[in-house]
Parts: sequence; C-alpha cells; structure tokens
Amino acid sequence: MKKFAVIDVGSNSVRLMFVADGKVLYKRLNTTRLGEGIARSPFLKEEAIVRSAVAVADFYAQAKAEGAETVRAFATAAVRSAKNGKTFVDKVKTLCALDVEIISGETEAELGILGALGNADGAVLDIGGASTELVVKKGGAIVYKKSVNVGVVRLKDMCDRDETALKQATEAAVKEFGNVPADVCLYAIGGTATTIGSLAVGMEKYESNKVTGTVLTLETSQAMTKKLLSLSVAETATLPCVSPGREDVLAGGAVWLSAIMENLGFMRLIVSDRDNLEGYAIKNGLMN
Repeated sequence: MKKFAVIDVGSNSVRLMFVADGKVLYKRLNTTRLGEGIARSPFLKEEAIVRSAVAVADFYAQAKAEGAETVRAFATAAVRSAKNGKTFVDKVKTLCALDVEIISGETEAELGILGALGNADGAVLDIGGASTELVVKKGGAIVYKKSVNVGVVRLKDMCDRDETALKQATEAAVKEFGNVPADVCLYAIGGTATTIGSLAVGMEKYESNKVTGTVLTLETSQAMTKKLLSLSVAETATLPCVSPGREDVLAGGAVWLSAIMENLGFMRLIVSDRDNLEGYAIKNGLMN
C-alpha cells in the first residue's frame, strides 16, 4: 500500500491526515493554540511555537512509524502573518526532517474548495483560528476568493466571550468580503462548522462520514449560537464532539458563522469534513 501523511499547522490546532492507497484512514488533532495572542501582537509566543512544533514532530514520527513514505506539512494564517513565522518553521526543522510550507490566504482558499468539492462548482467557507477563507467556483472556474484576517482565536483575543463585542466585531469584519456570489451552494469546512454541525444534529460521537453532508440552516446556526453563548466554557467542554481546546472559542466561531451566512445571503450550508488537508494532497499529486 502506498502510504503518506499531510500535516496542517493551523492557528488553533495541528492536524494529521494519514492516507493509504488513496483512502483517508484517519485524521488526528492536537490543539496547541499556535496563534495565541496574535490579535494583540505580531509575534508568535515562544511557548506556542515550542508546543506546536513538538506536536508537528510527534505527528511526523507517528506517520513514519506507520509506514508513510511521504510526509508533507503546511502552515496557515498564524505563521504567515507573524513576523517570526520563520522561527516556527526553523524550530520544526530542528525536531524532525520536515520542511513546513507557509501558504498564502488565497492558496488556502483554493486548497479548501479543492478538498471539499474536487472539480464541482459551489462556494466553500473555512473559518480558521486566525483567518477565514471564502471561495466560489462557477462553470469550473474560481470567480471569487478572499481571505480575511478574522478567526476564532483572533476573536477570543479581541472579545473573549462578550456577546456584544463579538457581534460588533463580526458585523464589521464580514464587510471585508464585499460582493460574494450567493447563487451557489455553500459548503463549510473547518472545526467551527464541523463541531456546530455535529451538535446541531445531536451526534454523540464525532464521525467524519456522518458530519459530511449535514445541512445547517441560518435559523439553526443562530439557535446554536444563542445556546453556546448561554453556556460557560466548562459547560461547553462537556458537550459531545467538542474537542479539547475548542470550548473557549466555539461560541465566537458560531457568532462569526451566523454573521457570514446572514450578511452574505446564504440561508443554508452543507458541512464537509473534507477540507484543505485533502486539497493539499490532491494539489501535490499525492491523491486524486
């Protein structure tokens, strides 16, 4: 069997995707909060760099131990926007034989739609820790793509869980997307969407194949937002499908998701667990 792995270094979590003969065997996640404090400082924190680099090295070792012939890694908003992003890349290199590729916001958007939709038309929204990407494909061509420097970690840094502050920040930020074609089906990828989707349908244990295809209406999204804002961080942590490290940013992510849907005219979306990990593998010829 041909085996390979891809590691996504996000602003909130480091993720590993392990593939054998073109089939995703599993995805694993370690919430390291690399982008902690990024809304207040242009520098990644030293302790965040270390714990995230160690997580990458651990995933690399796991993948190689399980027979991965190739391991690739890419980093997104926290690393590309930080003045010391290269320090993180260099730290990883000291821990394992891995060169982390820093990708642009536009490339991140392209990887997201490639992973979620393949060659199909549609719109894909990816709410991350330090940025949010939205891309639209019509007639086989990308007609819109935008990366906005707002994500769940930045929102926590700026607003914590203050409902008024979150709504003001997201209402202002959504205007950065400008005019977005809304006459296509919207898909949502990333931890905010998959977690809210799994909670909305009452899933007791997260299952990627069941999350993919879940329909989330604006009304349901707003109801979930209201519920999450009413819960404490500790209460949120006890909810099924909320991975450790997401409990303090999920409510802000829900506010942001609802604001995007409402202001851009999307009354419903479809959740997808296929995302930029698959997109990166496809783009680099590792899988179809």
